[in-house]
Amino acid sequence: FEDLLADLLEISRFDAGAAILDAEDRDVREVVGAAADHAFPLAEHRGVWLSVHLPDTRCAADIDPRRVERILRNLLDNAIEHADGSTVDVTLAADATAIAVTVRDHGVGMTEEAAARVFDRFWRADPARARTTGGTGLGLAISLEDAHLHGGWLEAWGKPGAGACFRLTLPRRAGI
Repeated sequence: FEDLLADLLEISRFDAGAAILDAEDRDVREVVGAAADHAFPLAEHRGVWLSVHLPDTRCAADIDPRRVERILRNLLDNAIEHADGSTVDVTLAADATAIAVTVRDHGVGMTEEAAARVFDRFWRADPARARTTGGTGLGLAISLEDAHLHGGWLEAWGKPGAGACFRLTLPRRAGI
């Protein structure tokens, strides 16, 4: 109940235009690493191999680390939940203007219709599928809003039986 209340309050801040970006220059590798560290116990419990691929050099961007880590934790938890014991790959890449993090599972996948609706509040692709990690049904909607607050975007695609991929893309400089 407390998680649902916190998520509803966060959604209401987005709806009211009151959400604030507390951006700072950060090495995004650290934030990806922190989110992965948080996800490793769940991955181990679910029999999922979590593979993290980071650049060798600093990957700086103006980000709100709390919000970006929340996005990545949400993507990782969902990927682990739907990986069905396979691998989840996390990859960070960057160019001169943006950073991108992909979270790819090799599990149940999703249809084009599911990919189009996956960020809708309270929507579930398969309501009959048992969730073992809980969740309020607002995680991906909040993640999308967090990405937009940064001036970035969040995309999803997949194929039934072949896994799903989510990509977070954020500008290196806030407000660009």
